[in-house]
Amino acid sequence: MKSFTTVCGIVAPMDRANVDTDMIIPKQFLKSIKRTGFGKNLFDELRYLDEGRPDQDCSHRPINPDFPLNQARYQGASILLARKNFGCGSSREHAPWALDDFGFRAVIAPSFADIFYNNCFKNGLLPIVLSESVVDQLFLQMYEAEGFTLTVDLAEQQVRTQSGEQYSFEVDAFRKQCLLQGLDDIGLTLQESDAIRAYEAQRRASAPWLFDAIVAND
Repeated sequence: MKSFTTVCGIVAPMDRANVDTDMIIPKQFLKSIKRTGFGKNLFDELRYLDEGRPDQDCSHRPINPDFPLNQARYQGASILLARKNFGCGSSREHAPWALDDFGFRAVIAPSFADIFYNNCFKNGLLPIVLSESVVDQLFLQMYEAEGFTLTVDLAEQQVRTQSGEQYSFEVDAFRKQCLLQGLDDIGLTLQESDAIRAYEAQRRASAPWLFDAIVAND
């Protein structure tokens, strides 16, 4: 998993409430568990004017010119600014995969659906909760200034604007350290690899018949 320390990037808007995971990555694309390749279908029903199909070449599909991610001013955005209850709906982990694969490193919103919020941390994506009034102000600033950027500092737990405003956000200490170190569940487990190998060796010595059965079944 990619570590997250400080990100300074262009901000793109998702200016609607209750964006669910099927809108983030529609159900027909949930045919892989590779975690990559989903970015081209992020917000598929909003980005394109036709119906998307799995394994389709998206480079020639008709795009929706009114959708922000298709507009030049938001190209290369790494921070998504959203409204309340972002990521509601089904629990599909493909939603943070698609956001990450597209290039987003952080999502800022007044609130998130719980499962989506948890899945973000497991996939190197930082969900940031700021008050609705602050989010309103950030939307105004973003629309007024093309190329509007924010700096997200996880170590300091701050979002900073170009004009000097600073907004603090809360994050669980354990999740924060996992993101700073780039550790997902597998990475955390591998940190204990020596202890795991020692336990396996001890079990092999005390109960060798268990391992003989495993070899026989293989």
